[in-house]
Amino acid sequence: MEKTTHTITVCDQRIVYDRYDSGGPFLLILHGWGCNRGLFERTATLLAARYTVLVPDLCGFGESEEPHRPFTVGDYAEICTKFIDLLGIKSLALLGHSYGGRIILKLFEDGAPPFEVTKICLVDAAGIRKKRTPKQAISLAFYKVGKRILLLPPVHKLFPHTLEKWRAKRGSADYNAADEVMKKTLSLSVNEDLSNCMKNIDRPTLLFWGEKDDATPLSDAKMMEKSIRDAGLVVVPGGSHFSFLDAPLLFSRVLTSFFELS
Repeated sequence: MEKTTHTITVCDQRIVYDRYDSGGPFLLILHGWGCNRGLFERTATLLAARYTVLVPDLCGFGESEEPHRPFTVGDYAEICTKFIDLLGIKSLALLGHSYGGRIILKLFEDGAPPFEVTKICLVDAAGIRKKRTPKQAISLAFYKVGKRILLLPPVHKLFPHTLEKWRAKRGSADYNAADEVMKKTLSLSVNEDLSNCMKNIDRPTLLFWGEKDDATPLSDAKMMEKSIRDAGLVVVPGGSHFSFLDAPLLFSRVLTSFFELS
């Protein structure tokens, strides 16, 4: 197995990716929000026992160029599709963690993507929009009204930094760490529910999940297990949103079996 690093331009965006070349069938790994391709080096090396593994940095992360404008999940899915097409790949397996899983779901929004998918592994995947509690709905309504008031020129002049501080207080760690383009990108993503995409997935699908995942809760995984025709769920007891790092040996054993590495 030989690992090489490449740069490719897709939709006017510069993408950096690693290729673990075994000469076998292709497998694409998509990392989560705030991460980069390096997080999956161990996983890619394991899978390269059978597959030629591709691990790109998503736009805005690692060494890949930041989006020229706020991206939707559809924009990331389009880049993924064109990336596969540019490399001349007709068939491949997919593995996605968190936001990477969200992109994989989006690929099936209109049915099957324009390439053959052999197997799918979703790890603590995002894509199901959380229902707001009454308290959260009231809080959001209050925030929207307050935002309009604070944007009024006289008010903004008197309190120029109040809205920024309020946003920071309400936002997640991922949101607060991002610049403006990526903040808008994240907002566009989390407000899109991809539940309807799951019915279009008819490939063998492995769901690997942390029991205590507080970002994409286990209830999401159970919904996916019911909605995807050929899905199986493996739960890491006490595992977090990074269940594959919490239980690396279990993850390796499960991948070895699912992807038939031995």
